[in-house]
Amino acid sequence: MEKRDFSKSGPRINRKANAGKNTSKPRQRFFNKNADKKTMHDRPFKDTTVKRLGFSPFQIRLIQSILSSVLVDGKPLDKAYAYWFAKVKIQALEQGFLIKQINAMFRRLSFYAIVCCLKRPSDLSRHINWLILAYCAEQEWPLPDIDAEGFDRAGLKERIKIAKEDELLNEGCPVWLNELCTKELSDKWPQERKALAKEPSRYIRANALKTTRENLGHVLSEEGVVTRPVKGVYSALEVTSNAALFRTAAFKEGLFEQQDAGSQLIPPFLDAQPGMRVIDACAGSGGKTLQLAAIMENKGVIIALDTEGWKLDDLKKRSRRAGAFNIETRVIDSTKVIKRLYDHADRVLIDAPCSGLGVLRRTPDSKWRDLRPRIIELKKIQQDILSRYSQMVKVGGIVVYSTCSILPSENELQVKEFIANSNGAFELLEDKTLYPSEGFDGFYMAKIIRKA
Repeated sequence: MEKRDFSKSGPRINRKANAGKNTSKPRQRFFNKNADKKTMHDRPFKDTTVKRLGFSPFQIRLIQSILSSVLVDGKPLDKAYAYWFAKVKIQALEQGFLIKQINAMFRRLSFYAIVCCLKRPSDLSRHINWLILAYCAEQEWPLPDIDAEGFDRAGLKERIKIAKEDELLNEGCPVWLNELCTKELSDKWPQERKALAKEPSRYIRANALKTTRENLGHVLSEEGVVTRPVKGVYSALEVTSNAALFRTAAFKEGLFEQQDAGSQLIPPFLDAQPGMRVIDACAGSGGKTLQLAAIMENKGVIIALDTEGWKLDDLKKRSRRAGAFNIETRVIDSTKVIKRLYDHADRVLIDAPCSGLGVLRRTPDSKWRDLRPRIIELKKIQQDILSRYSQMVKVGGIVVYSTCSILPSENELQVKEFIANSNGAFELLEDKTLYPSEGFDGFYMAKIIRKA
């Protein structure tokens, strides 16, 4: 794991109490990876997530294992969830409760490092139990009886109070991110920083090939899922209950996909019509591809491209469930794949690889490594993709360039450079940025017409 820094202007806290000998074992496995799965899967479950304040001993062990996978082994948080929740079967309500708490820890990892009298978030890899204690203390839950030698329990409340007075710590913002976004967003950054520190809302998209948003709301209500329509996004419902969405009959029947409401605004921006030939050039697992199929009423052709074949395999499974039958998939395994499609499409969507800074609420572990060197490389990739993939649209056709970033250097400045270098062949028609402070995740989209 890379060294991670946090607010250099953070509060000074007495670390003398942290002089105890460190006896923690970073690579300790709280659940044995080779343990008998049946023993863990068949654990009787009682719904105590609401009745009890804090974590049960079983939940503590599972949380320790997930935190170890991320902080010690360096796995992405979503991969750690996938691994441990496949290995340790628990009911959906309990799983949702644990994900909510662990995400909250990662959203403010620098805050909890300070509360633990540590210098940086990465130091928590050696003190996972300290992190759990600090989190429980801030929630005003009883402190669990776990091994945490050297942890200063006596001064917890005071350290929490002091840490909350520091904006960067309280909002879980590392120094590198604050420096980068202050430079790019100037006075707009503080409100976006505050928005990115909040827990994200849950949104789903009604699959218009099989249902309407109103009907989907009724169907989900009968399954105990509480939703409400999202103003300004005709296909979106916000899920307001702690529901196991992927275990519902509605999901298995392909009536909806989980997708942020802001993301749902990008495919309609392409203005694809039934019968057109459309290319989704960076399709991934196909969330926007499936929405385009619904917009086009399964008429015409959508060619979904990606460099990762396994993502397109996932798209095939999702398209079968969704009833989307006008999608072709092609792996980009050479430049010839793109060149063969030059002047081929009426519409091209380029959902470019980016920093993902607009969706940090959903990937809270990603901000604890300095992404600035990676962003430099990404901007080169974005410009290359935009210049080459845009050639796949016919003269008179539309290209939409989109990202899930809020940085101008990845967004409007990239489009400006592309237009300037096109010698009049392309013209910007419209662009917009969706900021996290407006309620959804952060996205950018630019509509470009090919003139020659």
